[in-house]
Amino acid sequence: MDSVTFLIGGFETALQSHNLLFAFFGVLIGTAVGVLPGIGPVSGVALLIPITASITGGLSPDEAATSSIILLAGVYYGAMYGGSTTSILLNTPGEASSVVTTLDGHQMAKQGRAGSALAISAIGSFVAGIFSLVGLIFLAKPLSELALQFGPAEYFSLMVLGLCAVSGLAGKSMTKAFLMTVLGLLLGTIGIDAVSGVARFTFGITELYEGIEFLTVAVGLFALGEVFKTILEKDYVSGALAKINRILPTKEEMKASTPPILRGSLLGFFVGILPGAGASIASFFSYILEKKVSKNPEKFGKGAIEGVAAPESANNAASGGAMIPLLTMGIPGSGTTAILMGALIMYNVQPGPLLFEQHPTVAWGLIASMFIGNIMLLILNMPLIKVFAKVIETPPKFLLPMIIAISVFGVYAVRLTTFDLILLVICGLAGYFFTRHDYPVAPLVLGLVLGSMIEYNLRRALTISNGDMMIFLQKPISALFLGIAAAWILIPVLMKKRGKKVLVNEEG
Repeated sequence: MDSVTFLIGGFETALQSHNLLFAFFGVLIGTAVGVLPGIGPVSGVALLIPITASITGGLSPDEAATSSIILLAGVYYGAMYGGSTTSILLNTPGEASSVVTTLDGHQMAKQGRAGSALAISAIGSFVAGIFSLVGLIFLAKPLSELALQFGPAEYFSLMVLGLCAVSGLAGKSMTKAFLMTVLGLLLGTIGIDAVSGVARFTFGITELYEGIEFLTVAVGLFALGEVFKTILEKDYVSGALAKINRILPTKEEMKASTPPILRGSLLGFFVGILPGAGASIASFFSYILEKKVSKNPEKFGKGAIEGVAAPESANNAASGGAMIPLLTMGIPGSGTTAILMGALIMYNVQPGPLLFEQHPTVAWGLIASMFIGNIMLLILNMPLIKVFAKVIETPPKFLLPMIIAISVFGVYAVRLTTFDLILLVICGLAGYFFTRHDYPVAPLVLGLVLGSMIEYNLRRALTISNGDMMIFLQKPISALFLGIAAAWILIPVLMKKRGKKVLVNEEG
């Protein structure tokens, strides 16, 4: 009953007029971010952090953190809703997790069923969002209580597992993903060492004594990186917009969609809990599952409504599931949750087991606001499908300058130094280079966010053990986390080698 009591308190926070406005604008902006190809939830959340910091200036620290995270989380799951719009209407995914939706969604649009596809996407997203929040409510407290038993060795190993999970599943090359993780960890060491007070890798630049500002790196790599990509590669959206006639799905379509929505919600939620798995993998798995259980698998790829309902439900459930390791253990499982974690730390709110004890208003206010936000999204998305479809047609000559302006003013507002603006441009160019050559950016951001905490817990554990590294294997939970981390990395490598050997033997 404790969870229900805390949730009621969370609703009292979330239903405050200013927090309702933050939730509304978050989901509205998030839907627009999802609709616009190339921006995505990571860039959208990164762009809005400085804006939330400026508009919550008059509130107390906990109130400011709550309002900001309500808005930013709204952008996150709102983008999951909006990402299906371009997938269905233009065959262009709004963000990575909507790639699978293009397979059947665009075929439905070609058949004059675009409205049904968009409506089922919105309904499936709503059901999945509510399902994942119910799971979050019942798992959050027990998991945070379990995590309270962790010492520095367990925390260090858990964070290593988080890094390995994201690195192991990001991009096509595991080597490139690890290089980016290490680069993020290296960037995290810049600044004054908290233990010894020695300046590290600052090269006499006074602005680096405080370390590299997380926000500058995130906005540069994601938002400005996409701007450079669009300009330099002329990567503009093109294609005829599919016509939307009937918006509500038929009874037959609703009947066919209900089991895939439920299966997709369940699968997506549990995939989302796994650090590094993310919404893209959840939507892919759910699509495969539906094809396997279908009596007519041949209709997939030709406009099957199940091919829209399942992946869209799964990617929204995964976004809710991903909040569990973030809030209860302080382990972000994706690029977006890493940025949400960075935003909370900016407000001196540390995600993890103590979050529910020290900042219950922030934790439960966020969870309650996600219920309200999902209802807002359903109300927004159903009648305004045609309006959001028009957002796709925003010309790049208006959109790109707006993103640049928000990036520059937002980053400058945090520390008021031109050095950060120079760093922003450098990060933007680096972001373009990394994505062009398939170097995943999410592990770098995760490495930067977790770097200082990994170092801190490593030092604490070694101080307790008088420098004995075996402490990480002597503690059972720590050893388990390290074992899972090693398996996460080694199993795909071994399977790849085995596959190559089988191929060589067959050719021979």
